[in-house]
Amino acid sequence: MIKYADFELNASFIKTYEGSQPSWGPIGYFTYKRTYARPLSEGVTEEFWQTCKRVVEGVYRVQKSHCLQHNLPWSDSKAQRSAQEMFTRMWDFKWLPPGRGLWVMGTDIIERKGGAALNNCAFVSTQDLYWNFADPFCFLMDMSMLGVGVGGDTLGADQIALCKPIVDKELVFVVEDSREGWVDLIRHVLDSYVGKHKLAGDIDYSQLRPKGAPLKGFGGFSSGPDPLVELVDNIHKVLDTPGLLSNATITTSQIVDIFNYIGKCVVSGGIRRTAEIMFGEPGDQEFIELKQDQEALMDRRWASNNSIKASVGQDYSTIAPLIATNGEPGVIWLDNMREYSRMIDPADNKDIKVMGSNPCSEQSLEPYELCCLVETFPANHEDLSDWQRTLKYAYLYAKTVTLIPTHNSNTNSVTLRNRRIGCSQSGITQAMAKFGRYSYLEGCNSGWKYVQALDTQYSDWLCVPKSIKTTSVKPSGTVSLLCGATPGIHYAHSEYYIRNVRVDDTSPLVEAARSAGYPLELCKYAPNTWVVSFPVKEENFALSKDDVSMWQQFANAADLQAYWADNQVSITVTFRKDEAKDIEACLDHFQTRLKSVSLLPISDHQYEQAPYIKISEEEYWELKNKITGEISVTGNVHDTDDQFCDGGKCEI
Repeated sequence: MIKYADFELNASFIKTYEGSQPSWGPIGYFTYKRTYARPLSEGVTEEFWQTCKRVVEGVYRVQKSHCLQHNLPWSDSKAQRSAQEMFTRMWDFKWLPPGRGLWVMGTDIIERKGGAALNNCAFVSTQDLYWNFADPFCFLMDMSMLGVGVGGDTLGADQIALCKPIVDKELVFVVEDSREGWVDLIRHVLDSYVGKHKLAGDIDYSQLRPKGAPLKGFGGFSSGPDPLVELVDNIHKVLDTPGLLSNATITTSQIVDIFNYIGKCVVSGGIRRTAEIMFGEPGDQEFIELKQDQEALMDRRWASNNSIKASVGQDYSTIAPLIATNGEPGVIWLDNMREYSRMIDPADNKDIKVMGSNPCSEQSLEPYELCCLVETFPANHEDLSDWQRTLKYAYLYAKTVTLIPTHNSNTNSVTLRNRRIGCSQSGITQAMAKFGRYSYLEGCNSGWKYVQALDTQYSDWLCVPKSIKTTSVKPSGTVSLLCGATPGIHYAHSEYYIRNVRVDDTSPLVEAARSAGYPLELCKYAPNTWVVSFPVKEENFALSKDDVSMWQQFANAADLQAYWADNQVSITVTFRKDEAKDIEACLDHFQTRLKSVSLLPISDHQYEQAPYIKISEEEYWELKNKITGEISVTGNVHDTDDQFCDGGKCEI
């Protein structure tokens, strides 16, 4: 356990914010209370000023501890001024930490568990499956249970022969009631299939807390032992094949299925969210056809997006029809990821060890590497020079997270060396509309250069390596809802729409929304759930996602990959049926300007109570005028997920 130094924002400064609310987006306060406000006492959760205080003080406590530990210069007065500006810009929604930062930065979880829970994303390769069979799968489970999205690959296929486990009927494996206990059990089961030890004849789950028991650290409630029991059964189902009698080697589908079953286990019961992506070779037909098996897709293969590692100049005619059907596989260009930072600059070969990316593909990553992302909102600034000032504090947050070691030595050996961060943006299309496309892209170019100067300055002060890469475009999610920004590089649903949010019927948010005049309906798809409807008018609106072509979306991504992101631009390009014929041409045209892309056909679904429903201006004002007050609530249970959510293709 690490004990961090004390640091507190000035009491008179904080006093000016107590009892106040920031300029929330249309569903910002509701989303914040539903997802990010930590409990303070029975039935009482944080208000946003308290979250900002906790987060900012946590950042400067880590910085101060690092400086004191290494006998480096530190000034409390200078830090106080800096921390107050970080707080103010966070309060004004000019920047925000990632959702996990809103939830755990500044808590004792970081002191007890290390920094893994502050990172958004990770990648692990199966390239060394022959030497350490269980480790990639256990890394996936460990990080997923912390809410970290994980990418994986199939390089371990055909590397190692599986054998029938020898069962020791006298051996009992007692599962400890912890994340580590769950991971240890999976390691025990997996290693028995490569002859490392005998398989326990009995597994004792009695120490695991029952379903519904509260989880104090990360919030929510226990799923009970059932998902873990099911996972063990599913691993046996995947690996117990007739080929074991002849020492058959592990296959592509077995690797993916174990990854997917682990993901299914982690999210069972709706208490955690995570994400998975699997990368396969373009010539691996078994991988490309994995989701053609509808029974397997419904059972577990929904748990990951699948992408191929393409090469510039390859033939895209074989995958284009598959993408046209359901949007998969996605595409990454691994050579571009390794050779280039920003695509407008000459090749620098900084990332030659990169082997994949995180699930939303905004971060090139080495095996076992983690990365922290942070969002800025350019359109929430009066001008782009003020946005550049905000970049300092977004950068400082992300760089500070790299000072916190994790509990995994493999991860530390990569993450502490690379110090990779991802200063991202949301509301990009809003910023283009507000400042003009040319001026905005010029601002991105100068902003990137400013971040590089900051990294030189602060890396020297902290005596740590410069970050191997620093800028990204993440897809965002609920964080962008807090201030009403469009997520990442994506367009708004429409200028006027209803945003439906699902919430458990036990939540005080239900009555709070009803009292304020918001429409509510019982959910038609999930029991014990209400749907709250929020009328939304988009600010700085130019085009909706139905108004832009596939080519325009590719071009936007290429421009941000050129002028801003030295990591990657995460984009899910949506396309109409009549545009499907152009998929091959788009991939061919932009393959030298992008590092990754995923695509998704625009659905004509008729879901009732869909997350987004387009309405007219008249309908908007009719609903808006029925709202009689502000939502006010003291507490809520942490996190409810949306069903049919189209805001995060990468999310399980």
